[in-house]
Amino acid sequence: MGSLRTKISHGASGYRAFLSALKERILHARISAARKVNFELILLYWDIGRGILQKQRTAGWGDSVVEILARDLQREFPDIRGFSARNLWDMRRFFEAYGTSGFLRQAVAELADCREKASFSRPARGKIKQGVDRAMRSGLSLAKSNPGDQKQFLRQLVAEIPWGHHLLILNKLTDFSSRLYYLRSTARFGWSRNVLLNQIKAGAFERAIKEKKVHNFALALPEHLAEQADEMLKSRYNLDFLGIGQTLRERELEDGLIARLKEFILELGYGFCFVGRQYRLALGRKEYFVDLLFYHRFLKALVAFDLKAGAFEPEHTGKMDFYLNLLNEKERAPGDRPSIGIILCAEKDDVEVEFALKSKSNPIGVAEYRVQTRLPLELKGRLPSAKQLADVVRKARRESSEITS
Repeated sequence: MGSLRTKISHGASGYRAFLSALKERILHARISAARKVNFELILLYWDIGRGILQKQRTAGWGDSVVEILARDLQREFPDIRGFSARNLWDMRRFFEAYGTSGFLRQAVAELADCREKASFSRPARGKIKQGVDRAMRSGLSLAKSNPGDQKQFLRQLVAEIPWGHHLLILNKLTDFSSRLYYLRSTARFGWSRNVLLNQIKAGAFERAIKEKKVHNFALALPEHLAEQADEMLKSRYNLDFLGIGQTLRERELEDGLIARLKEFILELGYGFCFVGRQYRLALGRKEYFVDLLFYHRFLKALVAFDLKAGAFEPEHTGKMDFYLNLLNEKERAPGDRPSIGIILCAEKDDVEVEFALKSKSNPIGVAEYRVQTRLPLELKGRLPSAKQLADVVRKARRESSEITS
C-alpha cells in the first residue's frame, strides 16, 4: 500500500488528471441518469393525462373517476409520490394543453419555420435533434410530415421539461404561442424554474415578438454563432428591480446593478457569468475601463456592457469597438469566440443604430433599459400619496411648535 502511494505521489499530475476525468464522467452519468428519469416521468404523466381525458370523452366517465383513480394508485404504489387527485388533474390539463390538435398545429408550424429551430443546445439534444435532422435531411418539413411523427416529435420535446416547469407554464400562461415559446426556450437554454418565472414576469415572449433587436451580429460573426448571439441579446432589459427612480447617472446605474447582481443576471438570461466591474484594460501607458464584463458559458465569449444614462449616440459604437479589440487581444482565452459588446442605454433610434454599426467589425448590440418610474398597480392605495405625507409632516411640525411654545 505504501509503495503504491509512493508511486502515485511521484506521478501526482497524472493521477490528478485521471481522478479529474473520472469525476467528470461520474457527474455526467448522474446528470444523464437524472435527465432520463425525468424524460420517462413526463411521458408517464402525458400517458396518464391522455388516458383520463380520452376515457372521460369516449366512455362518459365523470370527474369523480379522478378521485377514485388517485386512491387506487396511492394504495397500489404507497412509496411513489405524484398520484394525488390534484396531480392527476394536472396531468389531464397537461395533455389537454399540449396534446390537442390546436397546439400541435401551432408547434409544428413554428418548429418547421426554419432550420435554426432544429439547433437545440446542450440541455435538449438527443432524440429531438435527431428527429428534426432526419426530417431536414430527407427534404421534408415537419409541417408536411406524418401526423404521427409530428405528435411523437412534440411529445419528446415536451418530455425534456421538468414537471415543475410545466406546471409553472400552465398556471401562468394560456395561449399556444407563449407556451410554446417558453417550452422551447427552457429546453434550449436549460432554464431553472426561477429563471423561467423571471422570464415570464419580465414578458420575454412579448418582447421577443414585438420589439426589434438591433445589432451587427450577422455581419461580424459566422452564421451559427450570430444566431446564438441574437438569442442572447434582448431588445430591452427590464431593470424595475432597481426601484422607483427618475434619471439615473451612469455610475448610479452601475452601482445599482452590482448591488442587485443576482436579479440583473436573471434578466440577462441563462449562461452569463460575472467577471468584474470597471474592468481594467491597459494599452501602453493608458488605461481603459469596461463598465461591466461577463463571460457567456454557451457562447464561450466575453460580453462587455457599456452603460449609458441617456440616449444612444453613434460615437458609443466606436468606443465599444475599441474595447472589444482590446479584449480580444489581451483577455480572450484560447478557444474563446470573439468578444461581444452590448451598449445599454435609456433610449435609441433603430435607424441611427443600424447606420452606426455598419462599419464596425466587432459584434455589437444596442439595447434599451427600463426602470420603474411609477408605483406598481398592486401597491396603489396601500401607500400614502405625496399630499398625504406632506399633510402629516405639516401637522407634526405644528404640534411640535405648539409644545415648544
